[in-house]
Amino acid sequence: MRTRRPAGPAGALAGALLLAGCVAPGPGEPAPTPRSSAASTVAPAPTRAPSPTQTPTPAPSPTADPALAPAPPPDGAPAPAPAEPVQPPEPAFAATSAPIGPELAARMAPSWRAGCPVPLEELRYLTLTHRGFGGEVVTGELVVHADAVEAVTGVFRALFEAGYPIRSMRLVDDFDADDDASMAADNTSAFNCRAVAGTSSWSEHAYGRAIDLNPVENPYVSGAGVFPPAGAPFADRPQAPGVVHPGDAVVRAFAAAGWGWGGTWRGAKDYQHFSATGR
Repeated sequence: MRTRRPAGPAGALAGALLLAGCVAPGPGEPAPTPRSSAASTVAPAPTRAPSPTQTPTPAPSPTADPALAPAPPPDGAPAPAPAEPVQPPEPAFAATSAPIGPELAARMAPSWRAGCPVPLEELRYLTLTHRGFGGEVVTGELVVHADAVEAVTGVFRALFEAGYPIRSMRLVDDFDADDDASMAADNTSAFNCRAVAGTSSWSEHAYGRAIDLNPVENPYVSGAGVFPPAGAPFADRPQAPGVVHPGDAVVRAFAAAGWGWGGTWRGAKDYQHFSATGR
């Protein structure tokens, strides 16, 4: 039996290297099992997972509070009526009065001239709202005597409130002061420095104290003559818009101002004519 010699220093070093895995084992020698060492093993660094992309959360839609919603009507109860539409305010009557200035005096050259019974200083220019035949509200104009302003304004206020329609209300100068042309246009007018037809006497119009109202609907009728001729269908005084009748709102309004109506004259009837003297 052979006795194994103890290893010298060289053998001890080789064994240590062999155990550390630095030297391969010799032929026939089993490979040593490496010893685990906490110092020799390096743990891999932890990998941080990518943070997820933040998606903004939409704000919730406002939800009506059920407690504030109107309660449905009980079974069998009628549904509430819809709100009434708001009606526009009713137009109001308006009137203005002004002296005759230079510009208006020039416009009135056909109707006023030197020698007229009333100077321009005693006349007044009025604007007055009135109803049209279509129900519209229109601003018309008249020239009257200064002492007739209050009466005329009150009359036209009453006619406006009564809904009486007026076809046209312009100065007679727009018709070259031609009374026949103004009547044919169904124009309501007041001042016109002229004589009574067929005479040399001043008409009440020459003083600014007379008004011809809707001449077609209210013509001058003398026997078979009707003036203007377009007023013939109204000579028998039908019930029609603009036609004046005894005791109606128009006659009452002028009577309240102390004015008379040509529709009450004996003989010829001047249904369009109203005047402060009744002539």
